[in-house]
Amino acid sequence: MITFVLILAISSLFVNPKKIYKKHSRYYRTLLNMTTWLAVRIMRIKIHVNGLEKIPKGTRFLLVQNHRSKFDPILTWYVLRKYDLAFLSKEENMHIPIFGRIIRKCCFMSIDRKHPGRAMETVNTAVELLKDDQVSIGVYPEGTRNTTQEPLLPFHNSMFKIAQNADVPIVVMACHGTSAVKDNFPKKKSHVYFEVTGVLKPEDIKGLKTNVIGDEVSRQILESPIFRKSL
Repeated sequence: MITFVLILAISSLFVNPKKIYKKHSRYYRTLLNMTTWLAVRIMRIKIHVNGLEKIPKGTRFLLVQNHRSKFDPILTWYVLRKYDLAFLSKEENMHIPIFGRIIRKCCFMSIDRKHPGRAMETVNTAVELLKDDQVSIGVYPEGTRNTTQEPLLPFHNSMFKIAQNADVPIVVMACHGTSAVKDNFPKKKSHVYFEVTGVLKPEDIKGLKTNVIGDEVSRQILESPIFRKSL
């Protein structure tokens, strides 16, 4: 374990914390997946997944999902590790010691929603990464973790432009149980559920207004059996 932490720390020193990486690193992705694998086992997380067979083969995609916990992206990129998922994330996550540099080298990007111009630059970079077949992109259209009693927060529908501009499908996924992980550890095992509810093909979303896409994504998440467990 100590040796692995040293490898992570040393490897992170070779990452420029101010650079946006546009080439995916297999080496740093392996480090990320190994770290997540260890975390899942140490924290006694049991993951249940349905619907992976719906994900299109041979193409990158935009993943959209509901957001309740800091564990959402971590467990999602672990579940979808074969797809090299890179999330649009808040800036603070990119500055987490060691970890922030590792995800940066895996093409994760921060998005500044307070400044539309900067946010659009990130969206354009995400489109470029998809077109170049570097990674698939993960976004949370709610924009932040939902800590309210509402099922979903209002969507930032502009995120769907990424799929439209890159001409890739949108994979819709619902999750449940991640918010209990922190409270359960270390006393008991946590059960986390993921379900791919459906896929919106490029030809289905071409030319559609983003709010129409958002309505369909919202409907699929809300009608998911695992999501209804959280209500």
